[in-house]
Amino acid sequence: MKAMQTMLGSVALSLVLAATLATPTLAQKLDNKNPPPTTTATTSGDIDFGDDSGQWANDGECDDPRFTGTGSASELVDDDILKDATDCQAAYDAGTVTFEGEDASTTTATTTTPRTVDDIAFGDDSGEWANDGECDDPRFTGTGAASEQLTEDVMKDATDCQAAFEAGTVTLAEDSTSIGDVEIATPIDAINFGDDSSEWAKDEECDDPRFTGPGAAAEQLDADIEKDATDCRAAYEAGTVTLAGEGDIPVTVTLPDINFGDDSSEWANDGECDDPRFAGAGSASELLDADIGKDATDCQAALNAGTVSFVGEGGAAADVDYGDDTSEWANDGECDDPRFSGTGVASELLDGDIGHDATDCQAAVEAGTATYVGDSGAATTTAVAEFDFGSDWSEWANDGECDDLRFTGEGVDKKLLSEDMYGDATDCRELEAAGKISIRTVYSPEYAAGAPYDSSDIDFGDNTSDYADDDQCDDPRFEGPGVAFTLLDSDLLHDSADCKDAYENGTAVLREDA
Repeated sequence: MKAMQTMLGSVALSLVLAATLATPTLAQKLDNKNPPPTTTATTSGDIDFGDDSGQWANDGECDDPRFTGTGSASELVDDDILKDATDCQAAYDAGTVTFEGEDASTTTATTTTPRTVDDIAFGDDSGEWANDGECDDPRFTGTGAASEQLTEDVMKDATDCQAAFEAGTVTLAEDSTSIGDVEIATPIDAINFGDDSSEWAKDEECDDPRFTGPGAAAEQLDADIEKDATDCRAAYEAGTVTLAGEGDIPVTVTLPDINFGDDSSEWANDGECDDPRFAGAGSASELLDADIGKDATDCQAALNAGTVSFVGEGGAAADVDYGDDTSEWANDGECDDPRFSGTGVASELLDGDIGHDATDCQAAVEAGTATYVGDSGAATTTAVAEFDFGSDWSEWANDGECDDLRFTGEGVDKKLLSEDMYGDATDCRELEAAGKISIRTVYSPEYAAGAPYDSSDIDFGDNTSDYADDDQCDDPRFEGPGVAFTLLDSDLLHDSADCKDAYENGTAVLREDA
């Protein structure tokens, strides 16, 4: 009997254990050697939200790219990591964003950073700061890199950067692993590569002197400007050439000093410069004196592209009788004769000075800052060129918002980049027509046409900036087409000559927050 009870007890115990182990939760509890994994929800107290020092802090949406969700901004940049605390914590607490982790970023490297010199395209030494003992190429970081790096120096400080890389004082950033990863400053669709009519076209190197880099020919001629399209486009896409700076293109007179006039010529806007004051591959084959100052858009575009150069007044202007210097205002550095117009002409003109400021007016004409308009000049009104909206090559084109920083208003995107200028034409044109945005004053053709402007009340500082006298205003207090895209706080009040010229010529104004 005891044996039977013992057997039944064992069976009962076995059944109980079997039932117990069949329940996963209880089975796990019995497995003390392999406890179940535990999951812990991240709370806001576990996250370092940072501070509110970001440009877009406290705007009602989370701009920190470590977070994603409906409460995040549509455009995120790594610069805002840990810099939008209030917005991001509020969104996190509300459940409209989730935390992706400390390593989250708006950019993701797709390949492994090269470990040998042979894996890296160092470029050439065409940068302004090449061979100064430190690496100025912003693709590199480390103790051997310059403290201030500019995008225009990508692949333009080869010797310094290669030496620093070999010495182990710089490394290649993870998002710059190859030539193809280098961000190209000028969108390819914005470049007129021309055709393949050069003698050296399709020889697998770029012969157009507007480009520089390891993919460019060692010898380049002005005659090949816009005449090696296939080679140069391929090299530009591969990142082996970049557009040269304005200083590398032969231009007789800087742009702000030339009065391009208007577009009243019969041949205006036909893609070639019809003004006989210009010469080069971009000029029309037949030029008439009647078109002096009347093909502004074409001629300015050609001069920008380096396909024409300013050769001074010709034709009718060459036969002008400048007169004498008997005017009360003669020899004061500006032309006071009302038969002339341009930035080199006085703002107040009197008929009594016709033919009586010869030296000033002839000098202004030869410099391209004055144009002879005839005896009725004082009564002649010059048409102002139409505003150029550009085209739609921007990444953000046709998204319903204007992404061009030349505009202001409710229809303008809150984050504007210099590289999107002229690249969102459709959005900006439609919003401007609807009255939702307006052109910033300094970018309007009317403002430039009203030059010169009085700068006597402005303290321009001194001229000690590293970028002084480069024909661009580098003082971050200013904005406008005459102002550099990359501005440094260290240049505040240190680029007086450039900024004064730009202000007086109507291509720069003081920022409202300056």
